[in-house]
Amino acid sequence: MRRVFSGIQPSGELHIGNYLGAVRNWVELQAQYECFFCIVDYHAITQPYDTDTLSPRTFDMAVGLLASGLDPERCTLFVQSHVREHTELSWIFNTVTPLGELERMTQFKDKAGRQASVSAGLLNYPVLQAADVLLYKADLVPVGEDQVQHVELMREIVRKWNARYGEGVFPEPEAMIGHARRIVGLDGQAKMSKSLGNTIGILEDPDDVWARLRPSVTDPARVRKTDPGNPEVCNLYSLHKHFSSAETIEHVALQCRSAGWGCIDCKRVLAQGIEEKFAPMRERAAALQENPAQVHAILQDGADRARAVAQTTMAEVRERMGFLLPEQSAVPE
Repeated sequence: MRRVFSGIQPSGELHIGNYLGAVRNWVELQAQYECFFCIVDYHAITQPYDTDTLSPRTFDMAVGLLASGLDPERCTLFVQSHVREHTELSWIFNTVTPLGELERMTQFKDKAGRQASVSAGLLNYPVLQAADVLLYKADLVPVGEDQVQHVELMREIVRKWNARYGEGVFPEPEAMIGHARRIVGLDGQAKMSKSLGNTIGILEDPDDVWARLRPSVTDPARVRKTDPGNPEVCNLYSLHKHFSSAETIEHVALQCRSAGWGCIDCKRVLAQGIEEKFAPMRERAAALQENPAQVHAILQDGADRARAVAQTTMAEVRERMGFLLPEQSAVPE
């Protein structure tokens, strides 16, 4: 069975961008592949953050993932910092990764351009990503289009390491593009992101969902209710394609083009579809939140399983690279 690795930052509650762009796909993949899914808290600290919130945000992300359908009997779910080999392999990969390759990463340039002071951690972010994936010798990496460049860098790192230390340890992973390519936020402009406040949490109650949807951006050409619109340029219409039936989607498009509905009518129907989709997940999440010991036990078991694989990989790496191994320094009895 081919192996899959993917990670998600602990931003707290999952939002529909996370779900549509990644997690929905993960739920399907766990029935087809050997899957390792990781809450990547080391990646989260490359930006300024409140230390008091990191642990609860990590826990909440675990709850959201489990409520969404990740099954610890069919996948390995764990927290990145619980397996120390991630940072060890990341340092090793730093020694074969060209600086120029890191500086040309599009995401680095975008984020660095918005910061007064750029950390080495932000520059080396994709090296840690490579370590995350290759520590488990994953064949496939589910990513959005904006991360394909990072997977290509992983492949380059493997080739550089192989050229120096020999082949046979790491495969060259392949990118898997999910169903939903880029989920635009409720502002109709930027990618859906909790930091931008343009998201809807999958566990939010219906009133809160409506409060977010009501002022959201639609077709900018529809100034008045009587103005006909173009659903293909409306961000909310794209969300209907994920939460409404084919019949409803067709009806929404017709009402938009004919000005039979105002945008508020379209939003009400979308809110209903979102509620129907996520109500069962909210129930599962509530049960998990009432039993935090169960969540911690799942994460601990996942870390134990991940660590066993990671330690085996690192033993191969250390031997191949010529390190003095601990057993070689042992004093005979």
